Amino acid sequence: MRIKLLLFGFTAFWLVLLVRIYYISIKSNTYNEEIAKQNAIRVDDLAPFRGSILDINGKPLSVNRLGFSIGIKPQLSSSRKREILEKEINFLVKNIKGLEFKKLKKLYIKRDSPYSHDFVKVVDFISHDDVISEFSKLSLRDNLKINIASKRYYPYKELASHVIGYVAKANLKDEQENPVAKLTGFIGRTGIEKYYNSVLQGQKGVKRTKVTAFNEELEEIDQKLPVSSDIMLSLDLELQQYVAKIFGKRSGAVIVMNAKNGKILAAGSFPEYNLNQFVSGISHKEWKELTSDFNHPFTNKLINGLYPPGSVVKMGVALSFLESGLITPYTNFYCSGSMELGGRNFRCWKERGHGKTSLKKAIRESCDDYFYKGSLKVGIDKIAPVLRNLGFATKTGVDLPFEFVGSVPGRSWKMQKYQKPWYQGETLITSIGQGYFLTTPLQVARYTALLATGSSITPHFIQSVGGLDVDYGNKDILTFTQKKNLPLIRKAMREVISHPKGTGRWYIKSKVDIAGKTGTAQVVGIPQSEKKRMKESELEYFHRSHAWFTTYGPYKDPQYVVTVIVEHGGHGGAAAGKVISKIYDKLLEMGYIKK
Repeated sequence: MRIKLLLFGFTAFWLVLLVRIYYISIKSNTYNEEIAKQNAIRVDDLAPFRGSILDINGKPLSVNRLGFSIGIKPQLSSSRKREILEKEINFLVKNIKGLEFKKLKKLYIKRDSPYSHDFVKVVDFISHDDVISEFSKLSLRDNLKINIASKRYYPYKELASHVIGYVAKANLKDEQENPVAKLTGFIGRTGIEKYYNSVLQGQKGVKRTKVTAFNEELEEIDQKLPVSSDIMLSLDLELQQYVAKIFGKRSGAVIVMNAKNGKILAAGSFPEYNLNQFVSGISHKEWKELTSDFNHPFTNKLINGLYPPGSVVKMGVALSFLESGLITPYTNFYCSGSMELGGRNFRCWKERGHGKTSLKKAIRESCDDYFYKGSLKVGIDKIAPVLRNLGFATKTGVDLPFEFVGSVPGRSWKMQKYQKPWYQGETLITSIGQGYFLTTPLQVARYTALLATGSSITPHFIQSVGGLDVDYGNKDILTFTQKKNLPLIRKAMREVISHPKGTGRWYIKSKVDIAGKTGTAQVVGIPQSEKKRMKESELEYFHRSHAWFTTYGPYKDPQYVVTVIVEHGGHGGAAAGKVISKIYDKLLEMGYIKK
């Protein structure tokens, strides 16, 4: 019995031993082999080149300048190896203009890590011309690594700056949320560069390389190249340059848009600023100059400029009158130059008044008193919803980031915002686009296109992505009553320019037959007792009213909308009429408008 137990124990021992040997030598070999492979194969992410932004004719608006980045071998920060580091930095400073020893050394020490075997980048970008003559010297040094790099460049500097936008250095949050930004070091910050950042930045590639235990490359195993796409905008560079030239040094905004599909041919927020300032980091002095300028060059007035719409809203208010059924196209109000309400005088712009006034005449001659009396009859509860449906106080959906909404004031709006009741006097001033009423130039342009065509469009700058066209489509949002009355509204807008008493009659001199509406948006309230003798020219510049002029043309076949606001320009026709006339003539000259 003892012999059997001894034999059993002996057999069991050797059996366990053999199983263990099998597991170590055979079974775990596959696992260890995989670990060994991982140790021997280095995986590198490949940064994509950012896609270009092109105009409608393929001309570059935002491109990449090719150059180089320079890295120094890692782990040279210690006192034992500091001499090697300083030698390499001295070599760079001696052979490449513009580099500073202290800056490079400080940057290296900041970026170096004992846990990384990657070369430490001390020059993120340097132009091709600055390096190429010394390239052979640099490439022969084992402690230096030269890589191809790119830097965003805007060839037209400030042109369309608020539309194109700019890229800037990615911060820690950007890198945590966006792996490509971490790889490239840059990300779209504003405008098209931000809105289409995911398309423009592309997707990273991957390269697998066999290396030694010391991270020395032996051979490339395979690689997947990075990809990115160019985007084409509907902007026409020639037209954009022309618009900027004729608008000059004034402050405001201009929009030239296809009335039928929402494609924007030219758009400027003025004054503009040089986009190239932001690519590598703007200086404190430059930033202070931009942010302290009272004309707000850093504000995108197309979508972030909030202004009272003034009289350009009167067509929309007129549609709300007709929609209510309380006022017809044949309803007349007598304008004596002012009306009294609650002990306050509400003046019409024309001191002697307009006399007997119909809806069409009220739009043509911009009679405030007609809208005062009509708004009292209809009420704000019937006016505000129509204005919102026409596109005020709603985003246009334009492909730019951070679009503002604005406001159409009303009873519930005021209670929610200020916890105060609504007064009849506020209905009056809202009906002529003043008071709490705020809108953006792009909202006014979209609203004008709706009046011109009867369809709601989405304003946009994108033409195609990677060669594929983008179509936003149109929406039918008008009621039966509004559609039925559009011809009357259009005739009134035509008479604004064609009728001897139209408010825009003497300011438009164009070969194109156009319709439109002028507007004057007060910046500060003028006391009723003094308004008689106070003119815009007598006010301080920054207290003068903003000048609106929104138009479409040709009148019989609306093709384009041109909307202009001149900040502190006074009367809309006087301030913007010449600009609008020249733009329509340019559209005709370039073949956009077919007569």
